[in-house]
Amino acid sequence: MLLFLLIKVVILMMKLKYSICCGLDVHKNVIVATIVTTNKDGISEYKQKSFSTINSDIQRFHNWLIENDCYHVCMESTGKYWIPIFNYLENDIDVCLTHPKYVKAIKGKKTDKKDSKWIADLYKFDLVRCSFIPPKDFRQLRELARYRFKLVCMKSSEKNRIQNCMTVSNVGIANVLSDPFGKTATESCLTCWNTLQIPLTKKLSAN
Repeated sequence: MLLFLLIKVVILMMKLKYSICCGLDVHKNVIVATIVTTNKDGISEYKQKSFSTINSDIQRFHNWLIENDCYHVCMESTGKYWIPIFNYLENDIDVCLTHPKYVKAIKGKKTDKKDSKWIADLYKFDLVRCSFIPPKDFRQLRELARYRFKLVCMKSSEKNRIQNCMTVSNVGIANVLSDPFGKTATESCLTCWNTLQIPLTKKLSAN
């Protein structure tokens, strides 16, 4: 009883940041959402609902938040599953994306609903550290830059593989030309290929 009163006093002493907010527990196929509404006396009411991760249901979840005047949402950065939800919410809702270690619940009988409620309770007192998410146009540019870097790495890897193949095949073109993939090397390879192709064509036609 004393412990319960102590916890209650600590909660009342904490400064309430969001009177209406939502905590999300996001999975591959389901979203468990808990909206917590706290009045001036510090009494909280909870509304819980589950949604699937298909686009129509995510839109329904967005509408459910608006209907309940909830414009502050907190969720864990669970793999890539948070991205579709964030894409739907970012224009109208203030979304806080946090690392799971900052909202880790106490060990015990954990459920999706309890996790969602725990995240909402932490977030309403601003006890969650939010990750920085750049604006949409920055994110798109970042994806392009990352993909270009990936292609450049693949190109370098393939060049090294070709050079290794030529080395083990006794083709020492790298000893003659400074750049085995330059214009001169390319023209030389095409000339050799055309030269070899003529006798091969004659042989095939004779058979």
